[in-house]
Amino acid sequence: MENLQSVAQFQQLKNGDATLFVFSADWCGDCRFIDPFMPEVEEKFTHYTFVKVDRDAFIDLCIELDVYGIPSFVAYKKGEEIGRFVSKDRKTQEEIESFIAGLK
Repeated sequence: MENLQSVAQFQQLKNGDATLFVFSADWCGDCRFIDPFMPEVEEKFTHYTFVKVDRDAFIDLCIELDVYGIPSFVAYKKGEEIGRFVSKDRKTQEEIESFIAGLK
């Protein structure tokens, strides 16, 4: 999973093909919980580009997108938000995969 480098890159990626932004932070225990199985999730959904967004580095972007809990997921396709799984709750691999499978 690549790391977001700039807001300009975010704009470019969200306007492209299917991109799933994963909002996270180094200090977040629930974010660390999903780290071991995220490569497996990425392998199952290869038509998505997964991009990790460091909440602390992109706090203004998080505010703009109403992402206040982490880990959270926001999916875009050709500039349109196609789904979000945003909450402060711990997420299981099954919940994440179910969310992604339900995206259009």
